[in-house]
Amino acid sequence: MKICSVVGARPQFIKAAPLSREIRKRFEEVLIHTGQHYDDSLSRVFFQEMDIPEPDYNLEIGSFSHGKQTGLMMIGIEEILGKEKPDMVIVYGDTNSTLAAALVAVKLHCPVGHVEAGLRSFNRAMPEEINRVLADRASDFLFCPTQTAVDNLEREGITRGCYMTGDVMYDALKYYRRRLDDDSNLLNEFDLAPGGYYLLTVHRAENTDNPENLRAIIETVAGLDMPVVFPVHPRTRNVMEKMGLELSGMIRPIDPVGYLQMMALESSAKKILTDSGGVQKEAYMLGVPCVTLRDETEWVETVEEGWNLLVGADRKAIIEAVETLDPPSERKDLFGDGCAAEKISRIIADSSVATL
Repeated sequence: MKICSVVGARPQFIKAAPLSREIRKRFEEVLIHTGQHYDDSLSRVFFQEMDIPEPDYNLEIGSFSHGKQTGLMMIGIEEILGKEKPDMVIVYGDTNSTLAAALVAVKLHCPVGHVEAGLRSFNRAMPEEINRVLADRASDFLFCPTQTAVDNLEREGITRGCYMTGDVMYDALKYYRRRLDDDSNLLNEFDLAPGGYYLLTVHRAENTDNPENLRAIIETVAGLDMPVVFPVHPRTRNVMEKMGLELSGMIRPIDPVGYLQMMALESSAKKILTDSGGVQKEAYMLGVPCVTLRDETEWVETVEEGWNLLVGADRKAIIEAVETLDPPSERKDLFGDGCAAEKISRIIADSSVATL
C-alpha cells in the first residue's frame, strides 16, 4: 500500500514525525513538502533534528495570497498524485497545504486521512477554520485528537470514519523529550534560568494583520516583570518593521528555533503567551500556564481545565492573566496516551483501503 503524506508548515512537520515512523513500518510512504514554510528555521531544522525523511517532492511554493498559494499547491500535488497513484493521502491540521491536498485527492477519488480532524474555533474569519472544515468534509478517515473533536464532527453530521486516536503532537513530545532532558545547554544558550522568564509567540493573521492588536501585545509584554523571550516569526518581523514597531523593555527577541529548543524554552518558562494552537497544547502537556492572545481557541479543554486563559489583545486582560493565572495542581490526560501514531497506522492497516 502506498501513502502520500503532505506537509508544508512547522506544525505539520512535528505531527508527521511520529506518524511517518509508524507508517513506514507497514506501508510505502511518499512525502510531499509544499514549501509553505520555506525558511530554514521553520522547515529544514525540523527535518534534521526530528529525523524526518527527506521529502520525495518539494514544490517550493512559498508565500502568496491564500487563493494563489492554494491553487499553485493543487497544481503541483495533482501532478505528483497522478504519477505516484497512491492508495491514500494523509493531510495534517489546517493550513493551505492541508486544504490543497485534500481537494486534489478527493477529486481524484483517492481516500483522504485527516490527522487532527474535528477542531473548531467557530470563527469563520480565520483562514484555518475554513481549511479544517473543508478538509474534514473531503476526508474518509478523520483522526481526532480529543473527544471534543469527535463531538464537533457529530454535531455536523459526520460520524462515519471518525476515530478518537489522541494527539500525535503528544507522541512527538514524549519521544523527543528524552533528548531534551539529556541536553542541559539549551537554556544556557539564551542565558535563561528555569522559571525566570516568559515565552511569547505571535504569528496569526488576526494579530499580525491588525496593527492595533500587534502594538497592544508588544507594548504590554514589554512592561512585564521579567524577561520575555520572543522567537520572532519572519512574517511578524516584517510587519513590525513596516509599522516601525520596536522591541524594547523586557522583550528579548531571538530568531525562530527548532523543535528541541522550543520545547526547552516552553518547559522552563514561568508562563507562555501565544496565539498558536500548537503552543497552547504543548504548554498544557508540559504543565506550563498559558495566556492565549486570541478571543477563542480550538483547544477548549485547556481552558476548561484552568490551564489556559483567553485574553485577545486586551492590555489589561494580558497583565491580569500573567499576574493571576494559577492552574490546579493536577492535569487530565486530554490528548491521549502518546500512542496516537501507532493507532492511526493500525486503523489504516485494518481498513478496506489497505487491501486494495
